[in-house]
Amino acid sequence: MSLREKIECEIREHGRMPFSRYMELCLYDPELGYYSRNAEQFGKAGDFYTSSDVHAVFGRLLARQFEEMWRALDSPEQIEILELGPGRGLFANDVLDWSKKKFPYFFHALHYSLAERSPSLQVRLRHTLNGFLESEKSSVICDRTPAIIRGRDQHGKGTALAVPNNVALHRALAPEVPLIIFANEFFDALPVEVLSSQGQLHIEVHDGRLRETWYRPSPEALELLDHYSVHPEPGERVEVALISQDYMAKAAALMQRGFVIIIDYGYTRDEQLAGRHRGTLTAYRQHSVSASPYEAPGEQDITAHVNCTALAAAGEQNGLRIQPLLTQSQFLMGIGQQNQFADAFEECRLPQERAKVALQLKHLVTPAGMGESFHVLVASKGVFPDRVCQLTGMSFGKPSFAHN
Repeated sequence: MSLREKIECEIREHGRMPFSRYMELCLYDPELGYYSRNAEQFGKAGDFYTSSDVHAVFGRLLARQFEEMWRALDSPEQIEILELGPGRGLFANDVLDWSKKKFPYFFHALHYSLAERSPSLQVRLRHTLNGFLESEKSSVICDRTPAIIRGRDQHGKGTALAVPNNVALHRALAPEVPLIIFANEFFDALPVEVLSSQGQLHIEVHDGRLRETWYRPSPEALELLDHYSVHPEPGERVEVALISQDYMAKAAALMQRGFVIIIDYGYTRDEQLAGRHRGTLTAYRQHSVSASPYEAPGEQDITAHVNCTALAAAGEQNGLRIQPLLTQSQFLMGIGQQNQFADAFEECRLPQERAKVALQLKHLVTPAGMGESFHVLVASKGVFPDRVCQLTGMSFGKPSFAHN
């Protein structure tokens, strides 16, 4: 049975399907979902690539930032990094390698956990991080797909409802151990609801084809629009990421002391009010925008930009202290400017090697590359505010005495 047939069968059995459930199946079905089939969609030869595919300096810079966070937490004997959606494990491997080489005391205290739901990616992680897994410096945690319940709408018709408050996050070490949660391009791949002036998007089967239809929005979706987003004008579509909100709440609840770092395509409510970032849902295949999210279910990526205003509010409501939003350029420049990005160039022996690395670094930090399109949301819990402000990632454009 193909994924399309599976989707159609579920609709016939349970009634119309919310778009979030459709997106969930397309991306995360255990056997046929985009992230479950294989790991070949990652990297420059696949459908998309992440910052870790560009150069190891991304992981090295974050290792430096993680070590600073460990010191801001008073250098505890143990600290855990929990990465959400670690993909093939390139970033984790870069962080662990560089920490072992440059920050031995931090490395001794570190345990690196990887929360991944895809069986094929779990296999790839175990291959990439085999040495660190065998030495028990790292562990793979099987993330759980959000639960689905069946119900009836106000007309008595069957419907499938994604239930975001059943999202589960787990960690490897005890709750009292300080924790850093890291998520790079994780939230943009979580299922979303889609709203227009016609209502909330659902999928039906009509004449053997998937068809969009609109129904009354849920109270939860309308509440998020009221507080942290905008109501769509006629002809517009706006995404509502209820599952993302719950992931943020669960992340906050998982730690007693620590940090959260989220790096992703994102926007603020103010930008939406100015008319931008309305309707960001996009399907990708081989680095190109696909014509429709309904073509080849399970064979293309589906993403939506992250509502940073809503995520920050979910964190604050659950005890996190939110820092001002940064671009990836500001964040990485802040970390790297102190030693002139020595993490990138240390292994270069020839001028042409330095030139190549310079171009890769440029792609990470300039507006023409990833520098301005990605945003960084940093939050903390149980950390003195002045120590958070002195982190180098927070320092770009600030007086240099903050590092003395």
